[in-house]
Amino acid sequence: MSVVIGEVIKGSPACRAGIKAGDTLISLNGEEIVDVLDYRFYQNDSKVKIEFLNAKGRLKAKTVKKNAEDELGLCFETYLMDSQRSCKNKCVFCFIDQLPKGMRQSLYFKDDDSRLSFLFGNYITLTNLTEHEISRIIKMHISPVNISVHTTNPELRVQMMKNKHAGEVLSIIDRLNEAGIRMNCQLVLCPDYNDGEELKKTLADLTAKENIGCIAAVPVGLTKHREGLPELKPFDKERALKTVEILEHFGAETKKATGQRKVFASDEFYILAEKPIPEADFYEDFLQLENGVGLWALLKSEANSAIEDAEGLENARTVSIATGVSAYPLIVEIVDKIKEKCHNLTVNVYPIKNEFFGEQITVSGLITGGDILNQLEGKTLGDELLIPSSMLRHENDLFLDDMHIDTLSVKLGVKVTAVNNDGYELTYKILGKVQ
Repeated sequence: MSVVIGEVIKGSPACRAGIKAGDTLISLNGEEIVDVLDYRFYQNDSKVKIEFLNAKGRLKAKTVKKNAEDELGLCFETYLMDSQRSCKNKCVFCFIDQLPKGMRQSLYFKDDDSRLSFLFGNYITLTNLTEHEISRIIKMHISPVNISVHTTNPELRVQMMKNKHAGEVLSIIDRLNEAGIRMNCQLVLCPDYNDGEELKKTLADLTAKENIGCIAAVPVGLTKHREGLPELKPFDKERALKTVEILEHFGAETKKATGQRKVFASDEFYILAEKPIPEADFYEDFLQLENGVGLWALLKSEANSAIEDAEGLENARTVSIATGVSAYPLIVEIVDKIKEKCHNLTVNVYPIKNEFFGEQITVSGLITGGDILNQLEGKTLGDELLIPSSMLRHENDLFLDDMHIDTLSVKLGVKVTAVNNDGYELTYKILGKVQ
């Protein structure tokens, strides 16, 4: 495969060699470049032979010398250099299959691309990996690899993922472990499928492998749009509590054996179990924040530090916060501490029920602009409405229902500000101060 060069950075080794945008990259030091992982690996030599086709279609070769750690200077249209690979599974718990019709097309794409695991921390199921890619991960020592495991029972994994290869590819974990590749694992737990005794087996299998870095378990998310999908039931308090106990037991065992806690329950499990979420030091390096593990503890810890340093307000201020039902108690706790220090501050915290996906979905990141509008219209909002940035796509502009943040602001008649999951930022935004 060859790839067109989109840009050559001015003054870079490639630029000095006369390579131009529009040329087609063929190989580096004789190694074919298929995607960005190949490019990043093979550009790291101090002497690099670049083979490329110029604009006239003539094969050229240039050898450049540079410091091994220096970038070659080639840029491409996408990180991957080709199309992103979609998931081949039909998991019984897949959230994308539970989306209603009519949402923007990008929301329906199921990613299962090993390159995005390394580049951006995405989780893969292993069912898309070819032998070439497994060998490349081992050869390049690409690490960590993030894997959606769910269960180490091969037959159960086939049943849950609706892919006949889902069980046999578990052997890839053994190969990567033997090669010294660090792996982080995700378990989406479904009652009567992979919880209870099956969960214990999965954790025993995974924690026995020395290169498994961190394991996070999250409860299945069920929307009201499950027509034609397998029947699943949500976790109740009792079942969530038993699950947390299993996870904490294995976490304590890995802590004792290795000095590192490797198994964690997501914050949502603690909320469902009505069990206090551990303090920040329990989560060590917070390696599974993307799975909702330790988000509460980190936000609370940061906010407490920010509140200690915060100064009072000269002028009275009224601000509102829209948050998910599950996060509501924590936000109220933080707000109450801030108000102890700032007596002329009024903060209205509004828990937004998820009418769009169904009230079983309680996390802030799945709240739509329409639900906020419907539930806050006519309410006292004050000088500003703060919302978690997780409610918006990464450009910080659109909610899941395609409502623009500016549209919400106009309709509610108040400035709407997105706040990152950062306790310092939240505290300063509540106070109306620049961090």
